[in-house]
Amino acid sequence: MIRTGQEKDLDSIMATTRACAKSMIEKGIYQWNDYYPNISTFEQDIKRNELYVLELNRLVIGCVVISTLIDDEYIPIEWLTKNKNNIYIHRLCVHPKYQGKGNAQKLMEFAEIHAIENGYCSIRLDTFSQNVRNQKFYELRGYKRLGDIYFHKQSKYPFHCYELVL
Repeated sequence: MIRTGQEKDLDSIMATTRACAKSMIEKGIYQWNDYYPNISTFEQDIKRNELYVLELNRLVIGCVVISTLIDDEYIPIEWLTKNKNNIYIHRLCVHPKYQGKGNAQKLMEFAEIHAIENGYCSIRLDTFSQNVRNQKFYELRGYKRLGDIYFHKQSKYPFHCYELVL
């Protein structure tokens, strides 16, 4: 079940993101670190009603942020649609114990249906250039790679920006 995230979910979400970070680091993917994602970011997501969690048997096993806010880093990208009426996907994660079972697909399908039902013209996101698995995941869903941005507190490597026109 996917539902709106609540403050009571923060411990589970942080445990999931730490487990994901550890798993990625073990694979040589230095995408998440002590700076990101952090609890204050998730608290803001909850306040804006943009955080959604995936539960399995009442256990939070993943999350996704569906936001209408464009990050400053995204401004230089030549998007396929105008910077108006878009949603942005952030912090998609599934606990490593539950990966490879279609759970990330469920979260993205939820986000895509949400976008369509609410009349958005596109979905935008970024994914780490060193995370080839994520790039393939989005490309197989029809997302087009458009350009690169940098989050220097996270990595010296770029993040690829993607967009799906609805």
